[in-house]
Amino acid sequence: MAGSGRAGDEERLWELVEAAWAPLGPEVGEARRALAARTPEPGEDPWSGPHLPVVDGALKGFLDNLAAAGRELSSGELTGLDRAAERLLYEIDRADVQEVTDGSDDGFLYARGFILALGRDFYTAVARDPRAAVLDACCEEMAYFFAHLHEERFGSFPVTGSGISRESCSNPQGRPS
Repeated sequence: MAGSGRAGDEERLWELVEAAWAPLGPEVGEARRALAARTPEPGEDPWSGPHLPVVDGALKGFLDNLAAAGRELSSGELTGLDRAAERLLYEIDRADVQEVTDGSDDGFLYARGFILALGRDFYTAVARDPRAAVLDACCEEMAYFFAHLHEERFGSFPVTGSGISRESCSNPQGRPS
């Protein structure tokens, strides 16, 4: 696997995400870029614009493409990708992000899955300014995507050894007292 350790796994994850979106066409790519670059206005409904429905409609194709790429990976590679996804989901497990996305604990995990699925640019935009997140957008499959691929291929969930949890409300730094 190209790169090793946390930084290499994260870079590989972002490369795979971009590669899974690429075949879905320029309209989908433009919609993803527009969502990542937008400056949301208070009360703005991103579902009423052209970009979110395009991305939402392409999510299944994205997940199918990502699964096809993941089926060629080793146990160690899938574990590294799961560890990277877990860390990224943990880092945006913050009250200010949940305030924008709304949702129960499960709903917030799925909202963070959507943020991760849209790629590095959208993820970075939301991490920097939670107002870039989208109310009620979710991608449940992305929350444990690489863990499920690992289980499918090797019969067990990977052991990341990270000592953290991707589950909602588990990042104490994201929940000020």
